[in-house]
Amino acid sequence: MPQLTVEGFGTVDVPSNKRLVLAVEQDAHVDILHACGGNARCTTCRVEFVSGEPSKMTAAEKERLTAKGLSGVRLACQILCDQDMTVRAISRLEGSGRPDPGRTPEETITPPAVWV
Repeated sequence: MPQLTVEGFGTVDVPSNKRLVLAVEQDAHVDILHACGGNARCTTCRVEFVSGEPSKMTAAEKERLTAKGLSGVRLACQILCDQDMTVRAISRLEGSGRPDPGRTPEETITPPAVWV
C-alpha cells in the first residue's frame, strides 16, 4: 500500500491506484476542493508535490494546466496513488467561501485517462 503524506495532516496508507483527490479527502481527511466533480475542468483540486510526484500525467491535466497558465501544481483528480507521495493541499474548502467541496469524484479518472 502506498503511503500518502499531506503536510500538516499526517501520513496514511491508501489503496493502490486510488485517485489522489479521493485519498486526500477520504483517507487523510483533508477538505480538498473538487468543484467540477474531478473531471479536470476547474483546477480546484490543485496540490503541490513535496516528494513522489508522478512522472506521467493525463492529457486532460496537461491541457487544463496549460490553459490556466499554471506550473508547479498538479490536479489531484488526475493522479493515481501508485507510490509514496507527500503533497501540500493548497486548494481547501476552509477559507474558500464555497458551501461544499463539490460533487464527489468517481472512483476512476474522468475523463478516461490518456497518459502523456
